[in-house]
Amino acid sequence: MVPDASYRTMGTTKPSPSLTKGVLAGLAGGLAGAGAKMLAEYFFPPRTEGQTPPPVVLAEQVTQRSLDGRERDVTLQTIHFVFGALAGAIYGALVEYEPSLGAWRGAAFGITLNRITHESVLPKMGLTAPTQQQPTQERISEWVTHAVYGVATDSVRRMVRRGL
Repeated sequence: MVPDASYRTMGTTKPSPSLTKGVLAGLAGGLAGAGAKMLAEYFFPPRTEGQTPPPVVLAEQVTQRSLDGRERDVTLQTIHFVFGALAGAIYGALVEYEPSLGAWRGAAFGITLNRITHESVLPKMGLTAPTQQQPTQERISEWVTHAVYGVATDSVRRMVRRGL
């Protein structure tokens, strides 16, 4: 008698891919990742004094007015967590069907997200300076904190996905 695959893996089998479960796990992971990124930015800030964060620049462009201190904080955190959750949800869905996208326990995802946003889309939208004009500290901090975001997102995504 030939043992089945679950016997060879000591009772663990890979669950069948599920878009819904992948999105939900990624969403939870993305929220946790956004929190981890904010914490990492506290210790390794991407902007020097006086630089306006891209979410605030966007909100001021949309509202066509300057935001006060409280509005800036709320806008920054809201956009940060919403974007982090949405990016995590997309990541969760993609990894569900292509596990190799979870390379480096999510760090590759975080670094790729940085490349797409801070090094491409945001400068093209005029929300940040072109990459070549960004201070070195900002570029390095964005790389590091996005890697932290990716690892935290993937860790929580995997934990939540196992529970679904």
